[in-house]
Amino acid sequence: MPKFRGSGRRFGRIAAVTAALTVLPLLGVSGVANAAPSAVAPNGSSLERVDGTGRQVTAYVYSVSMDKTIPVKIQMPADLNAERPTLYLLNGAGGGEDSATWQRRTDMASFFSDKNVNVVTPIGGAFSYYTDWQKDDPELGRNKWTTFLTQELPPIIDSAFKGNGTNSLAAISMTGTSVLNLAISAPGLYKSVAGYSGCAETSTPAGQAYIKVVVESRGGGDTENMWGPTDGPGWVENDPVVNAEKLRGTEIYMSTGNGLPGPHDTVQKAGSVNSLANQVLLGGAIEGATLLCTNNLFKRLNELNIPSTFDFRPNGTHSWGYWQDDLHKSWPWIANTIGL
Repeated sequence: MPKFRGSGRRFGRIAAVTAALTVLPLLGVSGVANAAPSAVAPNGSSLERVDGTGRQVTAYVYSVSMDKTIPVKIQMPADLNAERPTLYLLNGAGGGEDSATWQRRTDMASFFSDKNVNVVTPIGGAFSYYTDWQKDDPELGRNKWTTFLTQELPPIIDSAFKGNGTNSLAAISMTGTSVLNLAISAPGLYKSVAGYSGCAETSTPAGQAYIKVVVESRGGGDTENMWGPTDGPGWVENDPVVNAEKLRGTEIYMSTGNGLPGPHDTVQKAGSVNSLANQVLLGGAIEGATLLCTNNLFKRLNELNIPSTFDFRPNGTHSWGYWQDDLHKSWPWIANTIGL
């Protein structure tokens, strides 16, 4: 039964993968020099290089499915010798291509500094819903993010960064929808998923309107290139509420506010009066919408008797202060699901 907490473009293509790349002269990157002798996914996607030193690095992964190189931010644990689980921590609608990122807007670096887990965040895929699009889009290009995140990236992370094959997935806003569909598309890959302020519905009028705002109004893309016409099967096939039975066996944590101003909705925390007004008005309206979506998922999982944890926060807007709180609050739950 669900638990209720009442108080929540672009990089060039490489022509081939050579032995010189896969032997990992990943030059001076602490903890990577002792990695496996190759980092190549079954479909040929490969690790090109790693930039940075110490525990926070950027890996450049060539994706066969998208025919481009994806930067991936990785924070490694203090113990670089032991194998460890991996938390895939996804950015929101901007895909990390803007300043709205976990690294810039939260304390995630210090928060994970004493935790034995790889924290992996891909950069790219703005307004894509991190799904496999049916067609290339004139504005947003080729998006095969389900393939990248479930088939191409995990074996590379496990090989090059001592992942032990145990994974969790957490995300905000747009990608709070994606985490559910990624788990549905790859049963068993993720022990758990956590979605903060996401909308789980995609085939209802309200859910489709929300997606169109993100993809079309903000991103300039065409949702028909993503999942086809709104009355077609693609939207139903990617609706986590409709397909909730396929989430059975995956641990689920969802949180949302209700759109009313809360402790993070102040001038001091927003940075300016204008920023606060935007956070309260726009962020409040968006969070009110995610509350409805999250409540519908709660009801559906309850009907199916699928175990899950929901945190309906008593207030709060669609903004980073609450998502940092959500990450902190859900971490003990995530850690338990991945054996930490």
